[in-house]
Amino acid sequence: MSTKNMPDQTQRSSSFSLPKKLAFLSLVLLSSTATVGCNALTSARVPGSSNALQSEPATAAPISALPANILPNQDANFVTKVVQQVGPAVVRINSSRTVKTQQPDVLDEPFLRRFFGSEAPTQPGNRVERGSGSGFVFGSDGRILTNAHVVDGADTVTVKLKDGREFVGKVLGVDTVTDVAVVKIEANNLPVVSLGKSEELQPGEWAIAIGNPLGLDNTVTVGIISATGRSSADVGVPDKRVSFIQTDAAINPGNSGGPLLNQRGQVIGMNTAIIQGAQGLGFAIPIDRAQQIANQLVSSGKAEHPYLGVRMLAITPEVKTEFNKNPNAKLRLTEDKGVLILGIAKDSPAAQAGVRLADVIKKINGTEVSDAGSVQQIVENSKVGNDLQLELSREGKPVTVAVKAGAFPAADKQQ
Repeated sequence: MSTKNMPDQTQRSSSFSLPKKLAFLSLVLLSSTATVGCNALTSARVPGSSNALQSEPATAAPISALPANILPNQDANFVTKVVQQVGPAVVRINSSRTVKTQQPDVLDEPFLRRFFGSEAPTQPGNRVERGSGSGFVFGSDGRILTNAHVVDGADTVTVKLKDGREFVGKVLGVDTVTDVAVVKIEANNLPVVSLGKSEELQPGEWAIAIGNPLGLDNTVTVGIISATGRSSADVGVPDKRVSFIQTDAAINPGNSGGPLLNQRGQVIGMNTAIIQGAQGLGFAIPIDRAQQIANQLVSSGKAEHPYLGVRMLAITPEVKTEFNKNPNAKLRLTEDKGVLILGIAKDSPAAQAGVRLADVIKKINGTEVSDAGSVQQIVENSKVGNDLQLELSREGKPVTVAVKAGAFPAADKQQ
């Protein structure tokens, strides 16, 4: 299901334009990048199993949550306690890939190569792109959670632990729709994090970020939860299907995939993006969502996302006025609230079910909806193949349509 910024009926969600209020801002995904030879590594922005992501029992070197009574007003060193507990489970992830270009690399010119030495490309037209991010161990057998844009498309992945050990990492799965990935290293008895509940977060709670910003390993910053439920359109990445946590804890490129923690040392989110040029506007994927996707990646190597294939817009008085201002328009908007369908993707589930342009979604499976985010949330909580009952208003008349949720197209996930 596409969000409200989809430009036309057939265009993929990744090509959506930024909302007007964020058009002048640039969203930065938080993996540090460097290049050997040319441009920096460009980021994608990124069933049950015995290996399902969960808080592990206290085995070899567990990291348990701090006692609930350790709160800032009782212990001025609560951040230090959290870092001492969780820090060993936070890792640095380095990735690289070789890219072939159609044109020879300019650095292959002999008089330029001497300025770059061994870092110059070895063959014309080839360049090595390197990136760096963060991650955290959630399985004592070597399972690590990070962002998709940190490792997507990488030829090699290496993981460095806080104690200095380095391992070659294997990418078990990548989901660019949510920007979640799972990496596995061959190691045992590793320290692991404890997972909290992001659905219980409230603005104003403490937030602690640990990661490797700009190559500065094991950096700790602290702030608060500024907001929850920020839609992907609000944040400026409408091709993602995440309701983000907003924090003012300082995060920077290289923090991607690192944990956002509460005052008890539990992971409540995974840091992923900032808005360039702004201060105190960082965003994290809620751990509940990351956990759901990671379970699928571990068990099957991929994650499925149900979708309808519509472009939507919440109805407001301004939207209604704009829609009806053309006296010669064939369609008139009579509803004062609901979700207006502005576009339908070709051959999408909505198109096959007979949903039409200018239909207004009033309810899905009996639940009233008022914006695109609420529609997306209901669809995302369903399963591919499930029937969704859409109660619509079509030219002022009630209509009910059953739409079978489809699997979000793989080609769209890759963009």
